[in-house]
Amino acid sequence: MNRDKAENQYTKNTSLKAVQTMQEYIGTHFGDEDFSLEKVCEASGYSRRHADRLFRYHLDMSLKDYIHSVCLTQSVKELSESDTSILEIALNSHFQTHEGFTRSFHKKFHVTPSKYRRTQIPVPLFTQYPVEHYYALLDYEKRKEEIKMNQEISLCMVTAKERPKRKLIYLPSVKAEDYFSYCEEMGCEWEGLLNSIPERFEPAALVELPDFAVPEGCSKTAAGIEVPLTFDKPLPEGYLTVELQECTMLYFQSEPYEDENDFCAAIESTYAAVEKYKPEVYGYRFAYDIAPSFNLGAEAATGARLAVPAVKSR
Repeated sequence: MNRDKAENQYTKNTSLKAVQTMQEYIGTHFGDEDFSLEKVCEASGYSRRHADRLFRYHLDMSLKDYIHSVCLTQSVKELSESDTSILEIALNSHFQTHEGFTRSFHKKFHVTPSKYRRTQIPVPLFTQYPVEHYYALLDYEKRKEEIKMNQEISLCMVTAKERPKRKLIYLPSVKAEDYFSYCEEMGCEWEGLLNSIPERFEPAALVELPDFAVPEGCSKTAAGIEVPLTFDKPLPEGYLTVELQECTMLYFQSEPYEDENDFCAAIESTYAAVEKYKPEVYGYRFAYDIAPSFNLGAEAATGARLAVPAVKSR
């Protein structure tokens, strides 16, 4: 690597670390009484102006808007999980007045705090994606085949869970084939919105749809959750529902891993385990025709998780 490239790489790594530090500080301290934008900048070691410039460059949003979204999302959880007064929740969210909080809440979620507390309709919660994960995903896409060839076989656990008749809530895409292309086409708001639905069986996931659920002109890749048949809350434009028949979901879970940025490799190794698995040995067959499969993501402490539909062999 020549000197210019080395300096550019160093600059990128340094600025990336600063943004990661700010994200971690916000996630840990936004509930503190003395939390402020200035303290976030101090944690990064940069002036407010420069810290905001780095934030915009790597996350395509201002530091102020990011903090605003984190605080409003936390307020949604307080509204749904407690009987704390709206004024107190506004103060906990670092707003000075009830009115200012209500205006900001409505602007972001298109519903007032009081109405949300009564109805708990789906709203687009803000998800704090670590900035390093985005670059790790980009790097993985570039080196996917190389990583697959060098990948060691790892332990994968399988657990069966019975699913009754239920509904799938999902947001289809037109041409996406994987997580990366789906988020490029559909954005990332889906995760927060679907996770705001308390009736969901599992967290929001990328799904591969069965043929009968694929709208005309769309791909099999969507984002979705399963909910009880009785779910009848209104959904934002573009979201669809379809009823699913009862089946067994086979959960494949990889081993934990040490490096947070290895989540892509953990997911791929779990997909490899699904491909090698022989459900017939245990009296089942995969049933991709009656229900979607779910990519539930990965965390270092627990590993990657996939859920695949199955039915008992006859």
